[in-house]
Amino acid sequence: MTLARLISALLLSILLAGCQTFSGQNEENGSLSEGELLESERVSIAAGDDELKAAIEGETPSDDTTVLDDAIEPSLKSQAARARERLEQPTEETVEADEVAHDLWSRLREQFGLDLTLSNERIEQQLNWYASHPRYIDRVAKRARRYLYYIVTEVEERDLPGEFALLPVVESAFDPFAYSHGRAAGLWQFIPSTGRVYDLNQSWWHDQRRDVMSATDGALAYLDALSSRFDGNYLLGLASYNSGAGTVGRAIRRNEARSLPTDYWSLDLPRETREYVPKLIAIAKIIQNPEAYGITLPPIPDEPYFDVVDTGSQIDLAQAAELAGVDIEEVYLLNPAYNRWATSPDGPHRLLVPVKNAEKFRQGLASLDPDMRVSWKNYKVRSGDSLIKIARQFGTTPDVIKQVNHMRSNLIRVDQRLLIPTSARGTTAYALSAGERLKDKQAATGRRSDGTRIEHLVQRGDTFWDIARDHKVGVRQLAKWNGMAPGDPLMPGTKLVIWSKDAGTQQLAKASSRASSDMVRKVGYRVRKGDSLARIAGRFNVNVRDIASWNSLDINNYLQPGQSLVLYVDIRRSP
Repeated sequence: MTLARLISALLLSILLAGCQTFSGQNEENGSLSEGELLESERVSIAAGDDELKAAIEGETPSDDTTVLDDAIEPSLKSQAARARERLEQPTEETVEADEVAHDLWSRLREQFGLDLTLSNERIEQQLNWYASHPRYIDRVAKRARRYLYYIVTEVEERDLPGEFALLPVVESAFDPFAYSHGRAAGLWQFIPSTGRVYDLNQSWWHDQRRDVMSATDGALAYLDALSSRFDGNYLLGLASYNSGAGTVGRAIRRNEARSLPTDYWSLDLPRETREYVPKLIAIAKIIQNPEAYGITLPPIPDEPYFDVVDTGSQIDLAQAAELAGVDIEEVYLLNPAYNRWATSPDGPHRLLVPVKNAEKFRQGLASLDPDMRVSWKNYKVRSGDSLIKIARQFGTTPDVIKQVNHMRSNLIRVDQRLLIPTSARGTTAYALSAGERLKDKQAATGRRSDGTRIEHLVQRGDTFWDIARDHKVGVRQLAKWNGMAPGDPLMPGTKLVIWSKDAGTQQLAKASSRASSDMVRKVGYRVRKGDSLARIAGRFNVNVRDIASWNSLDINNYLQPGQSLVLYVDIRRSP
């Protein structure tokens, strides 16, 4: 890595980390105890409700969701996006207001425990926005209907203020797939390290931070612990959920040293945290008395939406949907934790399904041989195979193959037979033209970015910072175009779409005039020992003078190993 790129990478790390690290702790090492977490000074960057707010203000529903977690298998990202689109659509359980004598909203109001008579400039600012955008409240209320009964029940059992059940509005706008550029995920927007404290573990198969039940249990336990940390002060507990109890404690100590009040409203906290509690109070005020703000809440029956079915073992999600008699999108909406085509082989072995489908699902499972809950491929090992290569081919992991075949090591031999679990229905059952949907999204966002579309093949050492700088675009914007977050690792060989504002893209247009623009790609190349302009030009079937022009080089000077070059390559004529 060149010195310039090393400095860029370090700067990016600092910018992304900001105030998000724990004192004396590496937040990604997973070694935190709950006690250490309760002294954290990390500000959690949540997906929040900002994008949905922006969509409501600009009436741009096609761009009103946060990016999907990059852990979700690419072929399933489209399926998750389709499920997300179903969030606000009517369900068979949708009822009219006059059919509900005592709906869930009424029960929730009875649990409210915060002082909703509070009124100040910060609350009024949030309240005025929500009241003047009733469509926002309507949409998040419709999103909540699958999950709110469970959340309200859990809040009630813990004797916490009912307003806590509305916190997912502020955290994720009740989007179970919400993913922030701060790597927070799910309804409750847990970051990886905080999630691990509450057993919300991540694996190749699933991410329990997105699990409706597990994440709710973890979030309420965390909120209860935070509030207890401040002697039952729920507003300070809420503020700590956003910025860390250490941050709030430090702000209290500063005020104490100056003989100033130490209530939430008097503390000097990060800007996001100063808006965080007012948002929740404003939303609770509207839920408490919607008529006063000219808002009609979609009715939600005071009864469970989903039931928990013990599957006993791993099961293909498409097969589960068929057994339960529901669309696979419904399975993903109720079980958003799964990254792959099946539940995790290591558990938890349960699926959430609509209450009315639960018995049918149980009967279907009982009549199905457990060995048939996933499909199996009898694979014959070929020359050149490795466990990693085979696992990638069938969408699984080496550990799963080893476990199924009772293998003690990664060693395999030619002609050896392996049993491999595979998806039962093929990719069309889990995704609808994922590539085309991604192209549509990239094209839509690109048109609004007013740049030139190019494709960049990630090379070893590339960072979002470097690529964004080269093309004069924002890091977050670049990540969003490609369904990622700026903190996600860039893997060599990944193809990124960039709507570049760099004048150098004129060179791409020049190259494209000699060939179809769909066949010309911008490629990053790192000079190796022994390389020359002529050798590189011959390898990629381009002109030496073009390489020099693209990179402002003197063709008489030697190239240096590690030097980065930009090439505009016609993929039909390159190796």
